[in-house]
Amino acid sequence: MPEIETERLAADRSGLDRAAALLAAGGLVAIPTETVYGLAVDATDDAAVARLYQAKGRPSFNPLIVHVAGLDEARALVEMPPDAERLAEAFWPGALTLVLPLRPASGISPLVTAGLETLAVRVPAHPLAQGLLRRTGPLAAPSANPSGQVSPTSAAHVLDGLSGRIAAVVDGGPCAVGVESTIVGFLPDPVLLRAGGLPVEALEACLGAPLPIGGEAGQPISPGQLASHYAPKGAVRLNATAAEPGETMLGFGDVAGDLTLSASGDLVEAAASLFARLHEMNDMGADRIAVAPIPETGLGRAINDRLRRAAAPR
Repeated sequence: MPEIETERLAADRSGLDRAAALLAAGGLVAIPTETVYGLAVDATDDAAVARLYQAKGRPSFNPLIVHVAGLDEARALVEMPPDAERLAEAFWPGALTLVLPLRPASGISPLVTAGLETLAVRVPAHPLAQGLLRRTGPLAAPSANPSGQVSPTSAAHVLDGLSGRIAAVVDGGPCAVGVESTIVGFLPDPVLLRAGGLPVEALEACLGAPLPIGGEAGQPISPGQLASHYAPKGAVRLNATAAEPGETMLGFGDVAGDLTLSASGDLVEAAASLFARLHEMNDMGADRIAVAPIPETGLGRAINDRLRRAAAPR
């Protein structure tokens, strides 16, 4: 696709007004959320959604998340069973995506759902995302990076990967959560489709029951299910307690490294820094990356999910 000049918009009213105007004209605009930066387009505009897939190099069978301003806006797009209402009321706005039956008159482009009869929908908590959604209506917004590469948690990360391919990025500073949203689908009972920025334990406490894992086989039924994803340029080796010759070490807790996710072993800090550290590994030219063990609890489940996909064969 031909290169265009990518604007860097301020985190203020004029920046949001400009972003809304670009989106209304079919443009692609990267926006901050509390999880990662998303690449937003009008979710009802077929041509804009097609350009999004092209800009990211994303396979068209991989569905997108639609962001809306609130629960009422979500209800207009999808059918919400009682358990979905319970989760939405407890955790929206926030780092939770729900995959639900799409209403026939939703107006959402079929490219967004990859031809499925369900829609992934989220209400982001970031004030800039909220301000933009109140101006625009539903926005389809996968992570603002070339498909399969490390997700962006700053405007600089977005520009490193997509400058010249998108209209603008709204610079809202670093993302607080740092990993993508947790995704729960209803088949028809709730299942975990992707671990993310909302710990599974909190969802299970709200539902009063364990949340089984589902949807990993065959065609993706939600975003974030491709086996190889979130990958840095270098090969990744997991659960390493020390670097081998030629490796760059990414530490955690007592396992020191060239860089660390959290020297104190804090999973919240580790999640917030994960993608930034992987971007730094790219900048260092790391060909082989060893990653310290991460506990499989709380946000550790989301961190390990991203690391396993980063380490998968490409």
